[in-house]
Amino acid sequence: MTKYLFLTCLFLCITACKNDSTKNNSTDELSSSNSELSINTFVSSIEKAHKKEHFLKESAIQLQLNIQFGGNERLNGTVTFSTDSSKGKLELSNGDTIIYIDNEVFYSPSITNTQRIRFDAYTWSYFLLFPYKLSDDGTVWNSYPNSQLGDIKYNAQKLSFKSGVGDAPDDWYVVYSNPNSNLLEVAAYIVTSGKTIEEAEADPHAIKYEDFVAVNNIPFARKWTFWEWEAKLGLTHQIGEATLKNIKFIEDQKLFEVPQDFLKN
Repeated sequence: MTKYLFLTCLFLCITACKNDSTKNNSTDELSSSNSELSINTFVSSIEKAHKKEHFLKESAIQLQLNIQFGGNERLNGTVTFSTDSSKGKLELSNGDTIIYIDNEVFYSPSITNTQRIRFDAYTWSYFLLFPYKLSDDGTVWNSYPNSQLGDIKYNAQKLSFKSGVGDAPDDWYVVYSNPNSNLLEVAAYIVTSGKTIEEAEADPHAIKYEDFVAVNNIPFARKWTFWEWEAKLGLTHQIGEATLKNIKFIEDQKLFEVPQDFLKN
């Protein structure tokens, strides 16, 4: 009798433990699923607000871009990028020209300092096309706990990349979207080009997108401001700014043809 009572208790104990374990596993799976759903919603909401579907129906976008850091002009000229980001052309006011086609970068012989050619080719196009790059192959999203920037509370998630993706797969971004409009308004980031991850993470920055205007009913920021950024403090000190003018869509793919005398980086 005692033996049967013991076995019955043991059976009930094992069953209870199994049920608890199943319950915990189900809770963990549900939590993970909710987190993934939240991130997917975050990304899709930004893409919808920036009219990604309509944007990608266009061939290329062109504008006048002027960038300054510390009061000094960093870049000035006409930039043209295909909407799928596979091609780009930077025609600078000093006569220098940079063209990229996929992973290949070409430049005019007038450029003697070639250290920043690849950086210029891809960085400014990425900042411009950022809202349309959030679900590219190789992107990795994780939840981010602090969505407060000053007095404003945003929606925020962290973007990183799988190994081997792009020129700088170790870069990461903290992406902030407006909770009302879902427009991407701020992105904190590190630049690992020419640096170790530790060096880059010791000096993070942020870009703030401002003064939005509709072009073919698609929103674009006409002003970028660049900031020093800290995870707990947010935007701390402005270090640069960019103005974007004469934003328009174009169809001429011949703009991306590489002249014979151009050099390859």
